[in-house]
Amino acid sequence: MIFVMKKSILVLMLLSIIFSTQAQKKQGSSVNLKQSAPKVVKLYTTADNSNFRLTLAETLSFVNLEQPIETQICVFVDPTKKFQTLLGIGGALTDASAETFYKLPKDKQDEIMRAYYDKEDGIGYSLARTNINSCDFSSGSYTYVEDNDKDLKTFSIQHDLQYKVPFIKRAISAASNHLTLFVSPWSPPAWMKDNNDMLHGGKLKSEYAQSWANYYAKFIKTYELNGIPIWGLTVQNEPMAKQKWESCLFTAADEKNFVKKFLGPTLKKEQLGDKKIIVWDHNRDLLYQQASEILNDKDAAQYIWGVGFHWYEDWSGGVPMFDNVKSVKESFPDKNLIFTEGCNGNFKLDSVSNWKLGERYGMSMINDLNNGTVGWTDWNILLDETGGPNHVKNFCYAPIHADTRTGKLIYTNSFYYIGHFSKFIRPGAKRITSSASKSSLITTAFQNPDGKIVVVVMNSSDKKVPYFLWMANKAAPTVSMPHSITTLVIE
Repeated sequence: MIFVMKKSILVLMLLSIIFSTQAQKKQGSSVNLKQSAPKVVKLYTTADNSNFRLTLAETLSFVNLEQPIETQICVFVDPTKKFQTLLGIGGALTDASAETFYKLPKDKQDEIMRAYYDKEDGIGYSLARTNINSCDFSSGSYTYVEDNDKDLKTFSIQHDLQYKVPFIKRAISAASNHLTLFVSPWSPPAWMKDNNDMLHGGKLKSEYAQSWANYYAKFIKTYELNGIPIWGLTVQNEPMAKQKWESCLFTAADEKNFVKKFLGPTLKKEQLGDKKIIVWDHNRDLLYQQASEILNDKDAAQYIWGVGFHWYEDWSGGVPMFDNVKSVKESFPDKNLIFTEGCNGNFKLDSVSNWKLGERYGMSMINDLNNGTVGWTDWNILLDETGGPNHVKNFCYAPIHADTRTGKLIYTNSFYYIGHFSKFIRPGAKRITSSASKSSLITTAFQNPDGKIVVVVMNSSDKKVPYFLWMANKAAPTVSMPHSITTLVIE
């Protein structure tokens, strides 16, 4: 259904052979034509202006290549140098995704679940996020308590039982019960805030700090009673943004004090101390300042598993600030980094095939992983033909869109770009060193728990790039197609 085999793989194979022969002539005695390396490389490709979509395009073999020369472009891989362990890769299970899902016929519902969560026929998502209370990608604002119920006696998730809870349970089942789920609030109930509004920012009133901490515990326990295990939580989605949708402002000092005085102790008291607390959950621009303010306080840091971040600092065409991710990892090596949200905005149905949608994912995922990130979470896994539903018209793209008028599913290229990571790099994998010798290629690499090495190579240029996959004086020649992403699995 998703992965297409094409005869054009012969073209790639011939190009690889030609390039290998040319390289051997240039290198002379440095290349041994005898393919003595015992390992085989399976190469999966997605490329613009082609039918390649996570397609097994060719199988490579290694030749001897002790010392590459400058004219031989290489992707160097060193599995002896190991770094962070992967938690997982996935996307958010929002109200919008759930509502769209249940507007579709059963066969399309099954296809979506298989496409995302099946490791063989799909892309094997293993990480998920969902919202506490409503968010912009809900059909309207809602909470789980009645107004002014400080003791949370009226707490109920009845709203979520219609769509979101059964949707999440379908995803967990489709992932063979191996789905790591974290939860995030966009806003406390309006009566807990100084602007008396779930939307438009505002701040948590100090007299409701304990009630709000209790709210997280209530939510986690209630979801778990309904068959949905919760791994962790973020303190506040986008805490420095006053949005026209559900939002609440926390400075770094606010968040630090809330965690150490209320949220951390409350979860511990409620026997939920194993739930992973993630701070920040906003863009890379202020990432270091926020992390340092919070994590330098040992009383707060004791409760914190890691720091979450988004990618919207480049929303207006700026440069992604990957160095800030690296700075946090270098400064706080005992804490984890997790990408908690990203999407392409300004949805237009006639632009769902725009190749830049996927390339943004590939660039961010490679750089974030190379800078120490352990988990990577896309935003909505499914949206409708409008880029919603969204109660404030903040429409965006998802990897899969469903035209609810016809039941047709539209797979954007971002689905395949994410799949080049999530399908092949499995939870528990260790990142290893990978490095490209030319800037036309970017790369990351991991070694899975089963010992297989996975190398992702992306080419966002307009040109073919012949290169060698080089490891321990052995090299496998291949060609990177223009505007492509490739996963090479060394078996």
